[in-house]
Amino acid sequence: MVETIRDKLTAAFAPAALDVVDESARHEGHAGARPGGETHFAVRIVSNAFEGLSRVERQRRVYACLADELKARVHALSLTVLTPAEVWNEH
Repeated sequence: MVETIRDKLTAAFAPAALDVVDESARHEGHAGARPGGETHFAVRIVSNAFEGLSRVERQRRVYACLADELKARVHALSLTVLTPAEVWNEH
């Protein structure tokens, strides 16, 4: 699932940086958790495609890109969605 998420986000947003972490083990026994994991993910994506968009609109676009995965297997996404300029300003 990590590779699927990474591939879809790369194709849609041409990110400068992308981290996808399976955090399912941290949610064992919680709602949406399944044996074998691959249900809870943290995504940090940096892309020029988000320039000029609100945080909410950026997240909507990521959710739309991953709509099939969210319907079928993925229960939760934790998103950090930034532009390269915003990353630069973090440091």
